[in-house]
Amino acid sequence: MRVFVAGASGAIGTRLVPQLIQAGHEVIGTYRSDGNADRVRALGAEPVALDLLDRGAVRRAVLEASPDAIVHQVTALADATFARNFDRTFAQTNRLRTEGTDALLAAAREAGVSRFVAQSFASMRYARDGQPVKSEDEPLDPAPPKSARQGHAAMRHLDEVVTAAGGIVLRYGGFYGAANDGLIEPVRKRQFPIVGDGGGVFSFIHLDDAAAATVLALEHDGPAIYHVVDDEPAPVREWLPVMAEALGAKPPRRVPRWLARLVAGEIAVIIGTQSNGASNAKAKRELGWTLRYPSWRRGFFAAYAGSRRAEQPPVLADAPPGGQ
Repeated sequence: MRVFVAGASGAIGTRLVPQLIQAGHEVIGTYRSDGNADRVRALGAEPVALDLLDRGAVRRAVLEASPDAIVHQVTALADATFARNFDRTFAQTNRLRTEGTDALLAAAREAGVSRFVAQSFASMRYARDGQPVKSEDEPLDPAPPKSARQGHAAMRHLDEVVTAAGGIVLRYGGFYGAANDGLIEPVRKRQFPIVGDGGGVFSFIHLDDAAAATVLALEHDGPAIYHVVDDEPAPVREWLPVMAEALGAKPPRRVPRWLARLVAGEIAVIIGTQSNGASNAKAKRELGWTLRYPSWRRGFFAAYAGSRRAEQPPVLADAPPGGQ
């Protein structure tokens, strides 16, 4: 197939393009920042400069590429600085998940492209009750924290419009496996503490495994939603010390809920104590997906073995696990 990958120069795009080519696909890959054309070309794809928020440019790029399938992997989190207000941090990504998704879907309809796969997110999405590990059919959080309501709405929009168009939504876990993973510096600097009992559950996924599941999803008909996460959802109190050890950092600090709420906001408390993980049973069963890194316990050490260095002075701040 000719596959149009929007976001080919991003964290997952750079892992996805080579796997698509290895699977026999021809890839047209978009990039936004100057200088990334060579990067996309080196991956083996035909590079196309594209601003996903320019609806006319999206239409022209898709029609000119004449693809058989479209994969939407565009976010704006590469250099994001996370703060108390997640909606401020994710503002551009929220637009890409709403306006950008709508533009791609409109272009796909006009070009007669029926295969459409889009990036979404799994952890911290579901109602904070019942079992700590959720399936794709579980209800989403009806009352997300105020500072993240726009982000939740944007992801819900993407999920709904993509599946309504017959596409496939991949709700990824927290990405790891890149040198600039969003958690590396906060964990090294002990800026990501264990809050309260550290019972908030999270799901991770190595970028290579995320790309492998995406390639498989292209071979399946939609509509469908799949969790693309590893086999071991785990509470913060379990995975965070292991990540610190893998990075050669000191163990994470522990802080009470009231202090985390005061310094980092309510969402930091939710992440640390109430968030839910996700089950990958459906993706493994229906996509025939096998993970290279079934657990973060091995994956963290494989990913960060070469990135150890001395930790920085401890500072309390909030940052979300992973990054999309």
